[in-house]
Amino acid sequence: MTGPTDGGPGRPGPLSGFRVIECGTLIAGPFCGQLLADFGAEVIKVEDPGAGDPMRSWGQVQVDGQSLHWPIIGRNKRSVTADLRSRDGQRLLRQLVGRADVLIENFRPGTLERWGLGWESLSADNPLLVLVRVSGYGQDGPYADRAGFGAIGEAMGGIRHLTGEPDRPPSRVGVSLGDSLTATFAAFGTVMALLARARTGTGQVVDAAIYESVLALMEATLPEWELAGYQRERSGAVLPRVAPSNAYPTRDGVSVLVAANRDTVFARLCAAMGRPALADDARFATHEARGDHQAPLDALIAEWTGQLDADAVLAALHEAGVPAGRVYRAEDMFADPHFAAREAIIRVDHPRLGPFPMPNVFPRLSGTPGGVERAAPELGADNEAVYRELLGLDDSELERLRRAGVI
Repeated sequence: MTGPTDGGPGRPGPLSGFRVIECGTLIAGPFCGQLLADFGAEVIKVEDPGAGDPMRSWGQVQVDGQSLHWPIIGRNKRSVTADLRSRDGQRLLRQLVGRADVLIENFRPGTLERWGLGWESLSADNPLLVLVRVSGYGQDGPYADRAGFGAIGEAMGGIRHLTGEPDRPPSRVGVSLGDSLTATFAAFGTVMALLARARTGTGQVVDAAIYESVLALMEATLPEWELAGYQRERSGAVLPRVAPSNAYPTRDGVSVLVAANRDTVFARLCAAMGRPALADDARFATHEARGDHQAPLDALIAEWTGQLDADAVLAALHEAGVPAGRVYRAEDMFADPHFAAREAIIRVDHPRLGPFPMPNVFPRLSGTPGGVERAAPELGADNEAVYRELLGLDDSELERLRRAGVI
């Protein structure tokens, strides 16, 4: 079996020993690198020597001029700088890739090829290489050379059309869903390609497109249209004909989500409401019947929840085994004992901001878990170590590259 490359600082985790070169910027490429680094891969992030990845300064909120997103998406990585538009920078990237297992890039398709660093060239140098290419539309097809951001991929993949209230224009989720979803598929594809390499002894290209990653979530919308002529539309807080599954008001002004659309769970909900006979009511006795009478059923449940405070509603539903919960905000997550018990939120030392809270590594593996060793590094913090130790560059060459603005 062909294993990971030798060398490089290893961290515990199932990907320990694998070396990844990340040339992505913003979210789609870097989040893929974060996922791989979380599980032990050595991820060397190659950044422009000027400002580096724009994520270093982006974000709705900053503290002391520091991005609050960058320490998370750059965690566990090493940072080197190289001007990839220069011949020297391209040479450095080629040398790094020749000593790596994986290259992640999310440039517009054709960029690597213009630099003489396309798949044919890189794989000739390193037949074991897995090249992970993240883009809006994929590496081929009539739209391949278009600029593609996550928002456009979300629209093309179908999720935007279904998000929001039915009487309003399409809305968006409050995070970069398309980018992060594509990064997750790209990381999944990377691991599959490495597993295949262990059998075949050769690498391959992982082609992750934002619109296709979104499309993969779209359930039965395609056959619904082609085979039944049915077009799903925005439905706000509910899924049409899936009932009860909604947010219901409580006496103290809190909305409680209740998901009891399965027959057995609905019967437990009825008992908790003190109205067990509703489970046998012809209007509500089956999934199909509840779908036909979704609005009056929601009104009955809202009448019950509206007479109680949220804590009382949730206590009754949890006791009855009915899925229910509050709509959490960040402050609720910090206060929740379940988050604390499972260490879903961790704090990592940040050189300027001190203990820095962030999501832990998911999923949890019982035998070879991932972990967070450090927050994102400063720009070029690992130039000396990587270029000296990995590429063998000496003082005079490093000084020449600095003077030329390459690093």
